[in-house]
Amino acid sequence: MDEQEFKRRTKRLALRVIERVDELPKSRTADVLVRQLVRSGTSVGANYRSVCRGKSTADVLAKLAIVEEEADETIYWLELLIEAKMSPKAEVPGFYKKPTRFSP
Repeated sequence: MDEQEFKRRTKRLALRVIERVDELPKSRTADVLVRQLVRSGTSVGANYRSVCRGKSTADVLAKLAIVEEEADETIYWLELLIEAKMSPKAEVPGFYKKPTRFSP
């Protein structure tokens, strides 16, 4: 996957998060989880754009680690919403996939 495709995919993730959260139930607990999901889900793409401006290999790898952490955090918030029965897994098709470890 090239840089442009990854930018498109991470932006698509952010947009799907934004669209999905408006469909979730309104409660104090859901609001906290949703806020966290939106922050992590939208930061994946923003941080990847930062990767593309890396100044050295070490800088790029450090920034990619942040992208990976944010993606994993997004999965965590989705898992909580699913396991707390606030969002059935069936309602997030293509959104929720098993995480894989990034290997440079």
